[in-house]
Amino acid sequence: MPEGVGAGEPLAVVVVPGRGLALAWRDADGGIRREHVATADPVALVADIETLGPRWVWWSARGTAAALVAAGVRPRACWDVGAVARLLHGLSRDDAGAAWAAAHGLAEPPLPEGELTLLDLAGEADDVVRADGQLSREWLRGAWAADPDAASRWAALLLQTQALQETGVRALPDRRATAGTSPLPYLTALSESMAALLAVELEHDGLPIDRAVLEALLTATVGPRPRSEAEEAAARRARDAVVWARFPGEPVDLRNPALVRDLLARVGIDVPDTRSWRLEPYAESSPAVAALLAWRKAERIATTYGWSWAERDIGADDRLRGVWGASEGAGRMTASAGLHNLPAELRPAVRPREGRVLVRADLGQIEPRVLAAVSGDAALAAAAREDDMYAPVARALGSDRPTAKVAVLAAMYGQTSGPAGAALKDMDRTYPSAMAFLRAAEEAGRRGVDLRTYGGRLLRLSTLRDVLAEAGPESTVAHSYGRFARNAVVQGAAAELFKAWAATVRAGLAGADARIVLCLHDELLVETTAAEASRVVGIVESSLRSTGSWWCAGSGVRLVADTSVVRSWADAK
Repeated sequence: MPEGVGAGEPLAVVVVPGRGLALAWRDADGGIRREHVATADPVALVADIETLGPRWVWWSARGTAAALVAAGVRPRACWDVGAVARLLHGLSRDDAGAAWAAAHGLAEPPLPEGELTLLDLAGEADDVVRADGQLSREWLRGAWAADPDAASRWAALLLQTQALQETGVRALPDRRATAGTSPLPYLTALSESMAALLAVELEHDGLPIDRAVLEALLTATVGPRPRSEAEEAAARRARDAVVWARFPGEPVDLRNPALVRDLLARVGIDVPDTRSWRLEPYAESSPAVAALLAWRKAERIATTYGWSWAERDIGADDRLRGVWGASEGAGRMTASAGLHNLPAELRPAVRPREGRVLVRADLGQIEPRVLAAVSGDAALAAAAREDDMYAPVARALGSDRPTAKVAVLAAMYGQTSGPAGAALKDMDRTYPSAMAFLRAAEEAGRRGVDLRTYGGRLLRLSTLRDVLAEAGPESTVAHSYGRFARNAVVQGAAAELFKAWAATVRAGLAGADARIVLCLHDELLVETTAAEASRVVGIVESSLRSTGSWWCAGSGVRLVADTSVVRSWADAK
């Protein structure tokens, strides 16, 4: 056991499977202590040390944390160096080499993939740090596991990197109206680290699926499970034939937008493109368009969520699993295997086994509320204290609620044409601070100037400067990056808030028969027992109040969530 490590204090950990555990921590004088404990079961030792309540430090949750979670250990707190490197330095990678280089102001190194080459060996030394300051590529490939001393040195290096990162995030400005004892970027680093751990847990646990319900839904939508490629092709032709029967003339390839546009012209519908939103107004009066739109839904399920998807991504334990990412782009969580895009038609199949339920919580109007907090606009914050903030916005703009909603969303997404253009003029008059905040972000994007989100995430727009200079300030390219920046400062902050809330919920669920099984932008799904459902609802709601009390302290913004207990995801309204 590491001596002197108290609750919440950083403890770097490196697991050498089957051989031991390397640890590094700071003593009372601030010096680094390190040791290697030889044990055939290092995970069991981690579980013992967990009782001390340390903040575990690792290079990436995908390494150490994944091994712990697979063995049944759920750490209480952590600092994920890779996740914090993404936040602090705007990295697109979270490996040890990139995190170390960023912390020391060095250029991002190449990934240490494949076999060592003579080029890799150039500049290598016997030590872990190369002559150019970068980490040894041999150590990055795992040479640290060769002996106990090397492993403990690797842990000490990890702790040093964490300390540099902590200094960095604590030095960033706290943009809250009322600052707390710990700056917001430091708190964001903690919640981003926990989100990286949660991503590993989500990947391990999976989403509960009722296979019988799913198979019935797939059969009704795309036909029975095909036994051969010929049967699959026949089913595809049968779906196509339903649409062809509604149109005069020869059949065409329904997967070719240009041919579909010509097909629509046969029934008197002339449209510039065949996007579904453009065709939906015709569906009620045109059986042909209704059939085409129904075909599109079935085709999407058949090609992306069909029988092969079910066989590939749903395990024998009836859990849907994909690869989760804790932060991409502006900071949102991502997931593969269709977890973030599951069609509404298949949501009835997201259903735990008998005796268990889902607690679903959906943040209400989160991006407009976040805009009110991060921009410091007092008038918009006043609107955000209402259950439905669009109602007071409508009164302030002198419009109806739908127009007010369009105006707020248009402001965040940079839309200026159509009804949004007129509404934005009223937004400028009524909410000048919010609009100035958004325009400043857009201008930064157009000029290729780096930005930081409210919580401190670096948006590295300066890397686009050469492209923007060549394209020109009025180009489509500049306009595109301007709109990205305008939305990213809101969407990124909303993602940070969501992950802080999810991390708080996770902590509150400790000891309960309940786990988060889905994080979808602004929506949480928690699987629990029917007996504990009301308690979980209380944890979810109190966690939002707790998170809001420090995340948007002093802004006057109120966060709301629609929480319900359901048997299947489709039951949530």
